[in-house]
Amino acid sequence: MNWDETGPDTDQRLVGSGADGEDQAVEAALRPKDLDEFVGQEKVREQLDLVLRAARARGATADHVLLSGAPGLGKTTLSMIIAAEMNAPIRITSGPAIQHAGDLAAILSSLHEGEVLFLDEIHRMSRPAEEMLYMAMEDFRVDVIVGKGPGATAIPLELPPFTLVGATTRAGLLPPPLRDRFGFTGHMEFYEPAELERVIHRSARLLDVEIDVEGAAEIAGRSRGTPRIANRLLRRVRDYAQVKADGVVNRDIAAAALKVYEVDARGLDRLDRAVLGALLKLFGGGPVGLSTLAVAVGEERETVEEVAEPFLVREGLLARTPRGRVATPAAWTHLGLVPPQQGQGGSGQQGLFRA
Repeated sequence: MNWDETGPDTDQRLVGSGADGEDQAVEAALRPKDLDEFVGQEKVREQLDLVLRAARARGATADHVLLSGAPGLGKTTLSMIIAAEMNAPIRITSGPAIQHAGDLAAILSSLHEGEVLFLDEIHRMSRPAEEMLYMAMEDFRVDVIVGKGPGATAIPLELPPFTLVGATTRAGLLPPPLRDRFGFTGHMEFYEPAELERVIHRSARLLDVEIDVEGAAEIAGRSRGTPRIANRLLRRVRDYAQVKADGVVNRDIAAAALKVYEVDARGLDRLDRAVLGALLKLFGGGPVGLSTLAVAVGEERETVEEVAEPFLVREGLLARTPRGRVATPAAWTHLGLVPPQQGQGGSGQQGLFRA
């Protein structure tokens, strides 16, 4: 059970990986408190445990940590666990909130020795603040500029040793000088269904929800490999079970509840199926351009590209090619459709305009 606080603003669907106010409130209560409770991410957890144990044995602050991966996989949770394991306070901020070097200097100058600074979406920090962070991470010092023009003076400010935990959903946007200053880098992977079942059982205990093994498996299979989504679906299934049944969640109740919320057996929702349906029924499976596909489903181009497509590509239902978007055989099977035969006028855009 591991979640982050950020996600695309456009992705506030039931199966979206972004966190709204309700999610954040529930997550605060469900987050694991130490590495032993943390489910999944075995490699990252094992490596991070060694880093923290070694730092405690030396009586030193832990190395700076960079965590990358999709929203909802546990970056924020791990940052809090790092602070707990080091018995240190944590300060939380985000890249978009730091628009000037002075903003970062104010935060850094108020840190205490050993404190953990969690910087979410670190790739969205402004360039001047980023350059100040280089020196702060490496030398625990910043130069504060006083005055303007030829009379400006740089005043060096010594900082107490601290641990920076940076989180990013787009590690490729981080400049190499910043990446190189992190002593440990961990990439968060999507979860397997068995791991999500453990997440769901633990959350169910904390939320006082009675759920059996098959019910948890049904929810896990529709959770898109993301603990945040698994917990959100669990809460919606709990509501259905309380209103429509005796409050106990089993496979049939879970399936019926998620049918009401339009989340199918593979975790696709209305938007996902609309994109696939348009690609298959209107364009014969493609290839078709992104803008044309977006118009066909009545959505913005960015919504289709950033919200729907990543999961469809990861599930092997859609492929991005130089000529456009193309449906895979698995997409035809999932929607119960038969792909057109070559030469029968229905294969892709060429078939649409064939005489």
